[in-house]
Amino acid sequence: MILNARLPFAPWVDPARRRLPGVMPLARADWLLISDAYAAQMAERARLLAERPSDVMACLTQADDAVAELLSIVLADLPGHGFTLDGTHITCPDGRDLDISALPPLHALGLLVQEDFCILQKPQGSAEHVLTGAVLCFPSSWTLAEKLGRPLLRIHAPVASYDDQMGARVQRMFDAIRPEQPLWRANLLRYTNAALYQPRPEFAPKDKRDDGDFIRSERQCLLRLPRTGAVVFSIHTAQVRRCDLRPEEARALAEILA
Repeated sequence: MILNARLPFAPWVDPARRRLPGVMPLARADWLLISDAYAAQMAERARLLAERPSDVMACLTQADDAVAELLSIVLADLPGHGFTLDGTHITCPDGRDLDISALPPLHALGLLVQEDFCILQKPQGSAEHVLTGAVLCFPSSWTLAEKLGRPLLRIHAPVASYDDQMGARVQRMFDAIRPEQPLWRANLLRYTNAALYQPRPEFAPKDKRDDGDFIRSERQCLLRLPRTGAVVFSIHTAQVRRCDLRPEEARALAEILA
């Protein structure tokens, strides 16, 4: 069981942040996050990447350049988050030494930071962005295999609140994202199962209940890559026991459930 001592983010405490899609501007330097669960989460990511690579990594050929650009951007950002870089040799905040020279870019990304990364690109003549690549170690009740190559509206088909109107709003936001101005939001999920790796087929029953003991929240960021123009959707997952919520978080959860 991998838990945070405290949630590192909880914008839903503010009632104004609960309305969908609830997106806010984000300082470029704050895009990546190293939380108190870094070491444990990275050990689990390494296990999944070694044992289930085809389940947690996928890339269409049209995303190759974007994935390479994403890795270069993440590498440039790492020294500001406690990493030491010497060429392709990297020392991580948990003491791991990695040589990423022989690793595919998605695999390297999955071993460096807690974020999962999804690459979305808008084909010429298309009305929507399409998921073209991802490293997804901590899915929250979905599978990469069912979403790869799908446009945004189809990806969110099981989400009742993601209707045509919401889809149009999100697509306009994707079209307007500027490389220098990332965006972010955070969701709030209640689970009865503390596993971080929770893949499930579309419309399958979930281990979610309002009385679930585990509070799972995803810090979801959107960043446009300046060279390829692809949009990166990053997902940093944090999870605590319900009893470990701060008082203001517990009050906000009660309001949401009411």
